[in-house]
Amino acid sequence: MQKPTTSHGRLFFWLCGLVALLLAVMVLSLMIGARALSPGTVLEAVFQRDLTNPDHTPIWDGRIPRTVLALVAGIAVGVAGAVIQGLTRNPLADPGVLGVNAGAAFCVVLAVGIFGIQPLLGYIWFAFFGALVASVSVYLIGRSRTGADPARLVLAGVALSAVLEGIGQGLALLNPQAFDRLRTWNLGIVDVGTLTPTWQISGFVLTGLVLAALCARGLNAIALGEEAATSLGASVRTTRILAVAAVTLLAGSVAATAGVIIFLGLMVPHLARRISGPDNRWVIVLSAVIAPITLIGADVLGRVLLPGELPAGIVVAFVGAPFLIAIARRRRVAAL
Repeated sequence: MQKPTTSHGRLFFWLCGLVALLLAVMVLSLMIGARALSPGTVLEAVFQRDLTNPDHTPIWDGRIPRTVLALVAGIAVGVAGAVIQGLTRNPLADPGVLGVNAGAAFCVVLAVGIFGIQPLLGYIWFAFFGALVASVSVYLIGRSRTGADPARLVLAGVALSAVLEGIGQGLALLNPQAFDRLRTWNLGIVDVGTLTPTWQISGFVLTGLVLAALCARGLNAIALGEEAATSLGASVRTTRILAVAAVTLLAGSVAATAGVIIFLGLMVPHLARRISGPDNRWVIVLSAVIAPITLIGADVLGRVLLPGELPAGIVVAFVGAPFLIAIARRRRVAAL
């Protein structure tokens, strides 16, 4: 039996609380670094920037770009995870587990290492193409006569990821530039030092979010089963196309800038679903807030755990791996 949907008033209360927590984590991200700064200094630097003030320089040259990228990447990964879990009805699905990130990373290695394409706007199309081919391939391989089988999807995603990562690493060893790019993806780094990459992907991410919102109602119908969805008047094919396009744009944008951030898209929809129940519209909205809280928090934690900093993607993986094991051991893991 599915968890009953929480009332809209209570969900709105949760949303306001999470947004407040997100703002607090963002301020914390601007405060903590090689040199700790007070909240007053941070607010002054953001709203009254003084180019001669040495305290404002590290905020604008490092902390704001990494915080903004973590915010955008977190929203994109969280929503992509919610959409792909709703589409496949698979609680173990996320862009990393299903090979979408590996497909995007492999094609960018080809673009940088083989074709010598350096600008982000040049190779981001390769990331989108790789994400699309991987997501469609895994879905077709893992689909059975009765629909998308959760275990088969995961196995297909893991197998495809292993193949693409192996080939990509082999190609990267032949080209130092491609190797540097691949190393960044494997770590999941949001410290890019400039706002330019974030602005360059913002249009793609926004389009992906709009597509995710458009397919949310259809995902609720698919959750009842494809035959039931069709009998209710929902267009299963249109919902699938919108969902795949949304996941491709969101996961491809993040892979091209911040790299592979695994487990975030797996964990966050589960947390959102515990708050909202099975309504995919609210799962997507809450995932868009919880995911950046988690990613920014992981980035902040990575700065204080070790003197040389741990990349945010590694900190998220430390939390995500046990979370995946806990989900896999639950009895009702066959479908959402």
